[in-house]
Amino acid sequence: QVQLVESGGGLAQAGGSLRLSCVASGRTFSDSLMGWFRQAPGKERMVVAAIQWNGITYYTDSVKGRFTISRDNAKNTWYLQMNSLKPEDTAVYYCANGPRNGGSWRASSRYDYWGQGTQVTVSS
Repeated sequence: QVQLVESGGGLAQAGGSLRLSCVASGRTFSDSLMGWFRQAPGKERMVVAAIQWNGITYYTDSVKGRFTISRDNAKNTWYLQMNSLKPEDTAVYYCANGPRNGGSWRASSRYDYWGQGTQVTVSS
């Protein structure tokens, strides 16, 4: 059974940092696409960043230069380092996993497995 478990969310002040982790179990994930999404209250779930099996990374414009996605295949874990946080980064963050080939990395339909979500709150 595939399972993704996020951790690292919490409360931060504007300008601060948080690091999210996602540990995957149930199969090997080294050859797949790993991503982070977020959903703010009243808004739809949107992609934040993704990292391909070969290390290629993608970011949505609003987090470029502030967030960094990385992965440790040996640990079946991927991370989202969030720096220079802003109140508008407040959301529930979800990790997700999908096949190495398929549709756009931005599309939630690209991903087969999802974590339960972790709350990130940034105060001004």
